[in-house]
Amino acid sequence: ACFTPSLANLILMSASEEFDIDSIIERLLEVRNKNTKTVNLAEDELIAICLKSRDIFLSQPILLELEAPLKICGDIHGQYSDLLRLFEYGGFPPESNYLFLGDYVDRGKQSLESICLLLAYKIRYPENFFLLRGNHECASIN
Repeated sequence: ACFTPSLANLILMSASEEFDIDSIIERLLEVRNKNTKTVNLAEDELIAICLKSRDIFLSQPILLELEAPLKICGDIHGQYSDLLRLFEYGGFPPESNYLFLGDYVDRGKQSLESICLLLAYKIRYPENFFLLRGNHECASIN
């Protein structure tokens, strides 16, 4: 495969954790009390989130053996306001441990914000935040 210099740098950045995941989470959460829930993330940040979360998923076992207490959530479907409300009621990570059952995107207007926040939390708290793949996380559906 042929990588552009910027993509090669992003792969290296992902591996060395040089990007500021806390800043990304902060920006994703600062829309909580605003009428508009639009979050601006740069393309390189989106790519870095995807690459770093991929590394974490590949490093963890396929079969998860999790212990209580654990909040279990499902079917966000791009409803970013609902996702934020879940965290407001259940506690924002790392206050609470979470298992999400899939279906993070599709239908709602803010699928990108939803999946970015979930992946960012996975990067920040890899041993306390777990994501399973639902049927909406495949190419044939999306």
